[in-house]
Amino acid sequence: MTTDSPEPAPGPRRRRLRVLALGAAVLVLSVAGTGWWFYEHLDGNIRTDTRTANELRKYEAERPVSAVRDAQNILLIGSDNRGGKGNGKYGKDTGTQRSDTTILLHLQAGGKSATAVSVPRDLMVDIPACDRPNGKRTTARFAQFNWAFEAGGAACTIRTVEKLTGIRVDHHVIVDFNGFKKLVNAIGGVEVCLKEPVDDGDAHLTLAAGRQVLHGEKALGYVRARYSIGNGSDTERIARQQEFLSSLVKKVQSNGVLLNPAKLYPVLNSATSALTTDPGLDSLRDLYSLVRGVRNIPREKIRFLTIPRQPYTYNKNRDELVQPDADRLFRQLRLDHPVSVSRTVTATTGEDPKGGNRSPYQGTTAARDICE
Repeated sequence: MTTDSPEPAPGPRRRRLRVLALGAAVLVLSVAGTGWWFYEHLDGNIRTDTRTANELRKYEAERPVSAVRDAQNILLIGSDNRGGKGNGKYGKDTGTQRSDTTILLHLQAGGKSATAVSVPRDLMVDIPACDRPNGKRTTARFAQFNWAFEAGGAACTIRTVEKLTGIRVDHHVIVDFNGFKKLVNAIGGVEVCLKEPVDDGDAHLTLAAGRQVLHGEKALGYVRARYSIGNGSDTERIARQQEFLSSLVKKVQSNGVLLNPAKLYPVLNSATSALTTDPGLDSLRDLYSLVRGVRNIPREKIRFLTIPRQPYTYNKNRDELVQPDADRLFRQLRLDHPVSVSRTVTATTGEDPKGGNRSPYQGTTAARDICE
């Protein structure tokens, strides 16, 4: 009869391997758990604007149809809402909000270029009849552009932009005062260059002349200030906002933020907590997919410009479109054709057969130095 001999005790080397294997397993699970927590946290930051989505469904039959597959048009709305946390210092919350900054961002199919078109708040446009948050309905009217957001929110603004341009708005993003400050702080501030010092009590802004980096509060004051910088026009403020955004894009790309997890998380945390979006962009996966598509666009192909406009015939404090230049720009964006910009030319004077323009629109690119 034979008996099984007891298994010999594992040697020191085998024990070390087991400990290492166990440690590696714990590490992997810890990293995975932490990564999942980060994802859930960021994903939960984003607020979904279901009201706008529901309103737009009512008017689907009258909305434009996308002309080019894979091209995207995103409406960025800077809200002056004073009711949110941290926004009370900018004035009394009256229960309404206005869109002092509205930008139509066109992302060319294939990630070839990005064109951000500012819509002046004082532009006189046809605003359709819209539903107010209280259930009442406005009447269609010809009024300054930012009335649409004040009266009917994002849905009314989107329908106004689509009526004006013939361009289908695929997504929208709303950012308030406090969210803007957080985003600027997350990337370490944005560089600006001032020819003269600024002292503006209304915008909470005091700045010296010259090149400098602005963080949250001062950055917000800089893009909001109007009467204390330059000639006091909204036109000049829009140009300053475009320069600021181009510098912001340049900062993000040059610092390698999008490829560095240590830098990316604070930016994503600030960005997601600052945003209210439509259901198509209300997840971290959707937003990251959008950012990833923009990541490889060369800076000189990221353009900022303003709809061609001039003082309104009946009120010099308002704007009106310059035609046929504005319609030509809208057509180029609808058909996903490239658009070029210049700092000195205010409107186009011709169009080539391929859809480009011989004389570029007034604007800037993310490749330019803000102090040029």
